[in-house]
Amino acid sequence: MISFHDVHKVYDDGTIAVNRLNLEVPQGTLTVFVGPSGCGKTTSMRMINRMAEPTSGNVVVNGADVATVDPVRLRLGIGYVIQGGGLMPHQRVIDNVATVPVLKGMSRRAARKAAYAVLERVGLSAKLATRYPAQLSGGEQQRVGVARALAADPPILLMDEPFSAVDPIVRHELQREILRLQAELRKTIVFVTHDIDEAVRLADRVAVFGPGGSLQQYEEPARLLSHPANDFVARMIGAGRGYRWLQFLDATQLPVHDLPRLTASEVAGAQLHDDWALVVKSDGTPLGWIDEAGVAQHRDGAPLPDSITSVGALFRPNGNLSQALDAALSSPAAMGVAVDKEGKVTGGVRAGDVLAALDSHRRH
Repeated sequence: MISFHDVHKVYDDGTIAVNRLNLEVPQGTLTVFVGPSGCGKTTSMRMINRMAEPTSGNVVVNGADVATVDPVRLRLGIGYVIQGGGLMPHQRVIDNVATVPVLKGMSRRAARKAAYAVLERVGLSAKLATRYPAQLSGGEQQRVGVARALAADPPILLMDEPFSAVDPIVRHELQREILRLQAELRKTIVFVTHDIDEAVRLADRVAVFGPGGSLQQYEEPARLLSHPANDFVARMIGAGRGYRWLQFLDATQLPVHDLPRLTASEVAGAQLHDDWALVVKSDGTPLGWIDEAGVAQHRDGAPLPDSITSVGALFRPNGNLSQALDAALSSPAAMGVAVDKEGKVTGGVRAGDVLAALDSHRRH
């Protein structure tokens, strides 16, 4: 457990960076510090490993005031990931990952051997081990940074805006990777970001920091979205608060409707009774939507891929209301495609049913 007890940080010019912070990060959870620039979130996180020192108050890690612990020994037991990975450019990937185990006394041979396993754990090929950081993509560099932080198997992991320098697609992949790793490893993670969507997606609990380094609210994401503590938090969450909340609402009871389906071989002779029909492959997985104009094009010789429209997002088993609404709204037929675990079509979901389920959640 990590605890902040009345922690105050004032710079020499009188600027208050952190204002009387009281907060507990439970063991084995992922807590996100979020807020605008200059609100004290990074300074607060850096106090955990003594890269910043409080003016008053204390930070306690596993029962010990960090001010009483040698900073080098403290940092060797805490993984640290920064933007861009913070890799040493003159060292190969494998040696970057092996750095902390070697510093803790492991032989370089043993540390390198263990590093291969960590690279695999974060989804990197062993063939990247002999490359230098400049030879990697931004996403690969960030994964190496995570691997290096995990190499000595620390119980605590600090992550300072680690994904802000990569493009949105890579960022989404890295977020998914962190969630997978956390499900396996159950580290105590403090993650700093200015992105409320990233905070809500990743966190077990979210700490919202405001101007002057004051903690505004500390809640589970669903509670934060449904009950912002004040106007600042509401503005931080933004206009999409209701939509974000949907991802925490279960959709397993959502009705799944029949939808018109055609196999690829049936398209040319089809007479559509609805505006759209779903074309499915021989294995039952969706290929795309087709309307009467698409059927006519196919009859006139156009290849099937040119005659159909994208399926849109898919609604999968154990999905949430956000995923169901996304599937419905991204479908040209106003009916989201629901599939089973094998990806085979089971029916369709409607936006109206999502709104009805949301209303039911609010009433109960």
